[in-house]
Parts: sequence; structure tokens; C-alpha cells
Amino acid sequence: MRFFADNKMKGSQKTILAALVVLLLLSTYALIRTGRENVAPNKAAAISAEQATSVDQTPFLTAQALAHMPTSAAELRVAQEALQLGDQEMDLAFASAVLDATRHPAVLSAEAKKIQARLQEAENAFAKQQAEVARLTAAEAVANGSQKDALGDQLDLAKAQLELCQDEVDDAKQDLIRAGGDARGRIQAMVQEHEAASHASDSTKVAVSPAVDARGLIEHLQRWYALHQKQVRLWRAKHDAESSATMHAAQHDSLDHQLDAQKDKSVPALADKAGAPPDVGRASSQAALNTTKQTGADRKSLATLDKRIDTEKRLAATYGQWIDIVAEEQRVEVNGALRGVLVILAIAIFGLLLDHWLKRILGNMSIERRRVATLRSATRVMLQIAGVLVVLLIIFGPPTQLGTFLGLAGAGLTVALKDFIISFIGWFVLMGKNGIRLGDWVEINGVTGEVVELGMFHTVLLETGNWTDSGHPTGRRVTFTNNFAVEGHYFNFSTSGQWLWDELRIFLPSGQDPYPIIDAIQQKVLEATSESARKAEQEWQRSAVSRDMGAIPAAPALSVKPVIGGTEVSVRYIASASERSRLRAKLNHAAVDLLGAALPPKPESDQRKAHGTVANG
Repeated sequence: MRFFADNKMKGSQKTILAALVVLLLLSTYALIRTGRENVAPNKAAAISAEQATSVDQTPFLTAQALAHMPTSAAELRVAQEALQLGDQEMDLAFASAVLDATRHPAVLSAEAKKIQARLQEAENAFAKQQAEVARLTAAEAVANGSQKDALGDQLDLAKAQLELCQDEVDDAKQDLIRAGGDARGRIQAMVQEHEAASHASDSTKVAVSPAVDARGLIEHLQRWYALHQKQVRLWRAKHDAESSATMHAAQHDSLDHQLDAQKDKSVPALADKAGAPPDVGRASSQAALNTTKQTGADRKSLATLDKRIDTEKRLAATYGQWIDIVAEEQRVEVNGALRGVLVILAIAIFGLLLDHWLKRILGNMSIERRRVATLRSATRVMLQIAGVLVVLLIIFGPPTQLGTFLGLAGAGLTVALKDFIISFIGWFVLMGKNGIRLGDWVEINGVTGEVVELGMFHTVLLETGNWTDSGHPTGRRVTFTNNFAVEGHYFNFSTSGQWLWDELRIFLPSGQDPYPIIDAIQQKVLEATSESARKAEQEWQRSAVSRDMGAIPAAPALSVKPVIGGTEVSVRYIASASERSRLRAKLNHAAVDLLGAALPPKPESDQRKAHGTVANG
């Protein structure tokens, strides 16, 4: 089963590797294509219509909006040309609107006709009242006495009525403008609007955005998307310019045919005027004069339409050049993005190959299997971390504010790696005067054992159990991070001469005098531990800071207490850590000999019950 699992894993790795290689080749091909060809323009989207006015200013407003977008140095020329042509088209549109207003006065509605009649009556009344004021003024100038006073009163009344007539005329004019019947007012409004638009066009300048290299894959994509939106608006502006040129061409052709037809009709009419009566001749001459003026205005409209057609075509061509420049900028951004994708794929392929190579090298090394697995896991994690960091730098780019980035990264790493940092500091504490060394017997967080490994971040103990037990290793390795040396506490039982307190417990059955055996055991313990106790007291006195600590005795301590079925004797003594097991075995043998000599001989079946039981705490 393991063989098939290994083969399956190898097969999946090969599949991933093959997919990455294919993507790498495709990215390389796209990189080469974008390095020499333009990106195809996208005509799918459209821009919103500009603000409508009485005169169509869409070409200028569109060019103005495009000029306000971020513009590179390569786009400056076409942007200025588009803005100039848009301004020229706006001027021609206003001129055409004025001609249309002159040639084709607006057809008055019924309401406008009533207002016009009211305006005519108000103007006639105003003229009469103005004449009356002039007559009274002249009469007052030559009158005298009471007649002059009377004429003065009449003149004041006439002036007041003249003001009322003027107000009525103004009100009628405003009503007629709102109803669309004032041709001169419309023309004046268009002239004022043109002046305001020309002032706005003169104040519009194209600002070149500084060229800044993209710092990552995401920034390349953002720039490409911004250029795509700009290209969409340029395609819509070009389409609108071409549509306007087509529409004006149709208007030009229609007006041209209309003038040709009028010319053909006017020839017979001029021939018929020779024999007509005088009144009819004068009327015909007036009609001919009006027709000639209308024809002249139509010819001016044709010339204006020709100019507008040419301007719109040039504007469309300028937008076409602008689109090509933006497409080239898009190609550059796509090329930069593909370079980032190419590097990411190369990193992925290199990581897979390096991981496979390290796996083979570690598999051929003659070291323990667990250590091989540990090394492989560590190298894989390091490769993954390094690869992720490089990929993130490629995607997001290097930070612009390096100092701020390093500060924030350092603060984040300090919080995330707090335990490791404290463990590293704890290693220096453990290396100090009151620290621990390899082979020391210590207690850390309630676990006792022998120090078998002391690293920069971890301490490993070989567990031996409680110090009153046998002290033999349990076979378990316990690992602690070194932060216990800073944040917690530990006990080291191996300092100085490695003196440890040990205990010997003996059970004496009832019916036997315990004191001779107790005295003999105490004497044996004193003889065996006298040298160790003397050395321990001397070391404690040298290392003691206070008098109380220096007065602690190291002599054996005897404890006797009655228990059910006999007496329990406990002797606590000091022993060197290295000699503790040997000394314990020696004292146990001595206790067994003393118990055997003190008890009378019994049958072999009862010897086990008669002998005292020796136990070690």
C-alpha cells in the first residue's frame, strides 16, 4: 500500500509539474507576442453622453473629458489636437446654429402668436405714450404761469404711464422668449453661450502624468484596466465623430440638391417678369430678392457643413491615433504582467524540482529516519516561505515606504514570534551562572528528568520521574521552549556537588524491639553519608547569602512512627547525584542484613512474612 501511495504522490507531482511547464510556455509565447504586436482594441463598451445644450457641444466636451484623464507624454500631441479640433467643431456648430436661426425662424405656436400680438400692441402703446411725453415736454418748455404748472402735472402722469408701458413691453418680450418666438433673443443667447464655451476651452490644458514604473503584478493589471476604460471612451468618441461626419454629409447633399432644384425653377420665373404690370413686378422683385438672400444663406450653410465634415473626419482620425497609442501602452502593461506571471511559474517549477532534489539527497544520507523526516520538513517549510515571500513581492511589488514597512513588519513579527524571541532570550539565561547544563537533573513545569539537549529555542529532558523514586529514565523525551527561564521557574538538582536528599524506609513487624535495629541502621547511614554530608554543608555555607541558610544541617534525619502491624522507620540522608543509586543499593543491603540477623530462623515458607520489608521512597 505504501508503494502505491508513493507512486500516486509522484504521479500527482509530475502532473502539477507538467501543468506548470505548459503554463510557463504559454506565458512565454504571450510575452513574445505582446513584445512586438499591439493589443486588439475593444469596441464593446460605450461612454455616457455629455451634458446637452441648445447647441451640440459633444465633440468639445468629449475631448475635454478625455484630456482631463491621466495622459502620458506619448498621448500629449493627439490629446491637444483632439481638444483643438473639438473647439473648432464647437465654433462651427454655433455658427451653423446662428445661420439656421436666421434662415429658418421658429414656427410660432398659437400661444406665441397671442404673445407676439400683445407685444405689438404694447410696443405701439409705448410709442404713442413716448410721443405724448415728448409733446408735453415741448409744451411745458414754452408755457408760463398756471399753464406751465398744469402741463407739469400732465407730464408727470404721462411719464408714469410710459414706465407702465415699458414694463408691459418687457414682460411681453420675456413671455415671447419663453414661448420660443423671439429669434433675435435666441441668437443672442447662443452668442453668449458660445462666448462662455470658448472661455472654458481656452482655460483647458492637457496635463502630462509623470511616468512611474509599475511595482507589481496588481499595479500592472490596474493600469491595464484604466487604459482599457480610456480606450473604450476613445472608441466611442471616434464612433460619434464618424457618425456626425456622416450626418453632416447627408445634410450637405440634401441642401445641395434643394439649391439645384430652386435654381432650375428660378430661370422661367425671371423670364415671365419682363411683361408683368408694375405692381406685380415690384412684388416679384421683392420675392426674388428674398429668394436670393435665402440662397446666399444656404450657400453659407453648405460651406459651414463642409468645414464641419472635414473637422469631424480629422477628429475621428485623431482619436484613431490616440487609440493606437493607448493600445501600445496596454501592450506594455500586459507585457509587464506576463513577466511577473513568468517569474511566478519559474519559481514554482524551481521549487518543485529543488524539493525533489533535496528529497533524493536526504534519502541517500545515512542518518536516522526521524532526523531525515525532520530535515525534509524543515527544508520544505523554508522553501515554501521563501517562495511565498518572493511571489508576494512580485504580485504586490516592493513597498514604497521601506522604513515604515520594516517597522510594521518588525512589530508584526515581534507579536507573532513572541514565544520564540523570549525562548532565545531564555537560552542566554540558561547559559548563565545559575542556568543548567547537559546532564543536569532538573524539574521544569512539574516534569523532572536529565537534560539531554539544550538548544537556542528548546530544552529536552529525558524523563526520570519523582526524585524519591528509583530515578531511572521512563524513555520519554520532553521538549520545552526556553521561555520558562524568563516567564516561569525551574529547579536544578545538579548545582555545585549535585547533592540530593534521598530516603530509606523500613517496616519492622510488631513483637520485636525496634530500637537496636534503628540504632544500627542510623549508624550505617552515618558511616555511609558522613563524607557527603560534610562536603554538602561546606558548599551550602559558601553559597549561602543569609545566616539561616548556612545553618542548615546535612546530617541524616531519622523518623519513627507506628503503623498497623508494626513500626515504620524513615531515614533521610544527603547523597551526591552521581552516587545516589549506588548508595541507595548499599543501604538497602545493609538494612536487609540487619533485619535477617535480628529475626529468629523460621521455615522457609514463613521467611518472607517474618523478614522486614525494605521500601524506597
